[in-house]
Amino acid sequence: MTEHASIATTFPDGAETCLSFTVSGSWGHFRRIEGNIVKQTYRVIPRTTVAGLIAAMLGIERDGYYDLFAPGESLVAIEPTNELRTMKLPMNTLSTADEHLASLNPRGKLSVKLPDPSKPRQQHNYEVLVEPAYRLDVWLSDDKRYEQLRSLLESGESYYVPSLGLSEYLATVDYHGEFSIAPGPDGETVTVDSTVPEAVDSIVPEPDTRYQIEQTPAFMERDEGGRTTSAFVSYAYNPDGGSLRLTDVSPRTVDDRAVVFT
Repeated sequence: MTEHASIATTFPDGAETCLSFTVSGSWGHFRRIEGNIVKQTYRVIPRTTVAGLIAAMLGIERDGYYDLFAPGESLVAIEPTNELRTMKLPMNTLSTADEHLASLNPRGKLSVKLPDPSKPRQQHNYEVLVEPAYRLDVWLSDDKRYEQLRSLLESGESYYVPSLGLSEYLATVDYHGEFSIAPGPDGETVTVDSTVPEAVDSIVPEPDTRYQIEQTPAFMERDEGGRTTSAFVSYAYNPDGGSLRLTDVSPRTVDDRAVVFT
């Protein structure tokens, strides 16, 4: 797939159930890839971030989980459950440029480079999400990983501590259960609870209902430099944490909710 390609979701054989859980926290920051003096955040947690968060829970190493969440191998539905509010916070940071890193234990067999604490801090403005919460419905074609994730969710355990973007923004995970993925609801116009991919022309405007469109990374693949985004998705969503009315979409029913998977 290529960058900015449309995401067309087809249901793989065997995608009959999904695991449903909510991730939430006091703060969140999902760095937008375009550069800016203000380090902006996506409002909707990107699908690639969901993949990274689940991989951390499963204990999969960095750059080792892209095939697990590839198109046809996984399904993810994302539902913001709180109003998506942001504020700007100034933060003092140390540069991670090569010339500003200091070696730890340079004479030993192992050497680690860390930001030099003697260097002056740099102040950046971060746009952060305030009390974000997202309900996630996830299916994986890898039965072993699917069962491992279900076991971890049931026991409230995680290999690495889950976070909402930045590692210091710790996340709480609330497991709702395993649910069947059923067809519907049907109709010319339907109410959908989750974000809806590639639906800008399908939204039915309603009084007192806000909607926004946001393009975020959807899939990643390994390359010589480590990883690259292979496809993006444009989500329609309600920034107040509510539902949207749409035409020409085919949602699925999960736990009496209408959701659209990518």
